[in-house]
Amino acid sequence: MSDTVLYLVIPPRAEDLLTEWLLEREDVPGFTSLPVSGHGSSESSMSLAEQVAGRSRRVLFMLHLPLSVAEALLAALAEEFRGGDLHYWLVPSLKAGRLNA
Repeated sequence: MSDTVLYLVIPPRAEDLLTEWLLEREDVPGFTSLPVSGHGSSESSMSLAEQVAGRSRRVLFMLHLPLSVAEALLAALAEEFRGGDLHYWLVPSLKAGRLNA
């Protein structure tokens, strides 16, 4: 089974909801989240202040998962967060582990 990294980018208003949803899932062993800025041409989803600043505030979630779990999670997210302005990408994980010093 191949491992992947699932990246989820959401508006800050959905951060608490998605965090709680992920924490309740038994198939998600953990994740990392951090505030980020989105830059791009999707001005229709940006407020006037964000358009002037040239960026929109977002929250990035990163999950290291087996591919089958990541795909199931995406299907569940599509149902639970329909219309939630969630962007994702899924990439292979070549190697992962812990370094003990």
